[in-house]
Amino acid sequence: MLRLPVSRSLGRAPAGRASLRAPPRPRPASSGPPGARDQAPGAHAYFTTPIFYVNAAPHVGHLYSALLADALCRYRRLRGPGAAATRFSTGTDEHGLKIQQAAAAAGLAPAELCDRVSAQFRQLFRDAGISSTDFVRTTEARHRTAVQHFWGALRARGLLYKGLYEGWYCASDECFLPETKVTRHRGPAGESSPVSVESGHPVSWTKEENYLFRLSRFREPLQRWLRDDPQAITPEPFHRTVLQWLEEELPDLSVSRRSSHLHWGIRVPGDDSQTIYVWLDALVNYLTVIGYPDAEFESWWPSTSHIIGKDILKFHAVYWPALLLGAGMNPPHRIYVHSHWTVCGQKMSKSLGNVVDPRTCLDRYTVDGFRYFLLRQGVPNWDCDYYDEKVVKLLDSELADALGGLLNRCTANRINPSGTYPAFCSTCFPREPGLVGPSARAQADDYALVSAVATLPKQVADHYANFQIYKALEAVSSCVRQTNGFVQRHAPWKLNWESPVDAPWLGTVLHVALECLRVFGTLLQPVTPSLADKLLSRLGVSATERGLEELYFLPRFYGHTCPFEGRRLGPESGLLFPRLDQSRAWLVKAHRT
Repeated sequence: MLRLPVSRSLGRAPAGRASLRAPPRPRPASSGPPGARDQAPGAHAYFTTPIFYVNAAPHVGHLYSALLADALCRYRRLRGPGAAATRFSTGTDEHGLKIQQAAAAAGLAPAELCDRVSAQFRQLFRDAGISSTDFVRTTEARHRTAVQHFWGALRARGLLYKGLYEGWYCASDECFLPETKVTRHRGPAGESSPVSVESGHPVSWTKEENYLFRLSRFREPLQRWLRDDPQAITPEPFHRTVLQWLEEELPDLSVSRRSSHLHWGIRVPGDDSQTIYVWLDALVNYLTVIGYPDAEFESWWPSTSHIIGKDILKFHAVYWPALLLGAGMNPPHRIYVHSHWTVCGQKMSKSLGNVVDPRTCLDRYTVDGFRYFLLRQGVPNWDCDYYDEKVVKLLDSELADALGGLLNRCTANRINPSGTYPAFCSTCFPREPGLVGPSARAQADDYALVSAVATLPKQVADHYANFQIYKALEAVSSCVRQTNGFVQRHAPWKLNWESPVDAPWLGTVLHVALECLRVFGTLLQPVTPSLADKLLSRLGVSATERGLEELYFLPRFYGHTCPFEGRRLGPESGLLFPRLDQSRAWLVKAHRT
């Protein structure tokens, strides 16, 4: 993760119920999230994760960041016009003192350590189905070019100067700290030592001449940016936190270190005695990926959404926007912030031996299963707790039993012997609730189901726009339960296809349930891409019928034709999601390192 120095320079320069009336013509069930009002479907959209520090193997928190970005990007692609209008980058942060020290401790050259750990991140993301379009490494030549050009832009604007830095420095966090962020810690022998308030890591007093950035000039521009755009940082509590930070004075920042002390990095252009500090180097990766400094980057910036952990909020929400403004660019379009994962109520820590290995979890719970768990249970506003039994219980309940069971019921040969999308009977399920007639069979709860599923895509769009993917999945799960209730209520297995009285209603029950499943499968694509593909393929939905623009729910109910009515279902492909817990005796704990 990125870490940023804060410098004290010596002598520095100063939804309601949906209407069930027929629309004039079929409409897409969703027209895009509110957060896309200033990003039309045809506009460019660029999503980024942090670049991850290669001093240790990837853990579940890294994967969570990548999954959030992946789901947002996949959802954006569903809206059209297609993947060509989106970019999605992730990668590894490979410079800095910690890498230098870790490599020495392992008896490796820094480049060798970086190659080894960066490959682990790349493989994890590939295994987890992360659909990134670029994996950037800060040791690449293209990145060095971007960083040096960015430095030159700041220097040309008079925003860099050499000054004497004196203050606390945390080697573990690779950041400088003000006096207010340092406390004393008493060791087992009673000795007192200074540590970081936030991380608890040791700090030491440092005095050296470095280049500094005139951050103090950008307090008011940053305040205006955030007050003019209340959604710039989401969720709102983090937006409020940053505004509170900006109530205080912003000291100028140390942006380089002596090369004799930090040699593993990018040298300051024209001054080999100084190395550009790791956080500034790392932040520029977001520009590197889109072609900076070539003109092509301007078509992607600032239509950028950063997905970050809360521990690097200040770096992305204060320092990075200030640097961009200093270089003559706008801040990013959105900064989406998430909290952390704990394990059985404890902070994840190598010293505690409770770091969850995401690779083992992907094997144990399947790729789609573990993706679903993290995005369903993870709440950006606060830390979320992980334990193995919770994963099994959730996936068995919502994917295996509720969703998988619903699909199996509606496609089983005993209930659907023709293997087709049955016809909808408008006299059995009339458009208006309360109508009576010899064939009318629909109940009040059935109209409530139609209303809920009709509004579901809009609900999901709103939740994605507000960075609440967990709420989007909660809404889908709620509708799945309602649909199961609908099927259970009307018990199609008790109806007879040979009966002229039963057959129209039996077909209608299955038609409505399959239409609901089609909506669920479409909306689950960003989170569980393989499972959603299996579901939609079983329903006979082609690849060109899976976008949000093509999502017309239950058109026959509104008096329009349905392209799926009478179509043969796709081939049987087994259980949608096999239960993980067959007996509760074999539950194997995910391996932790």
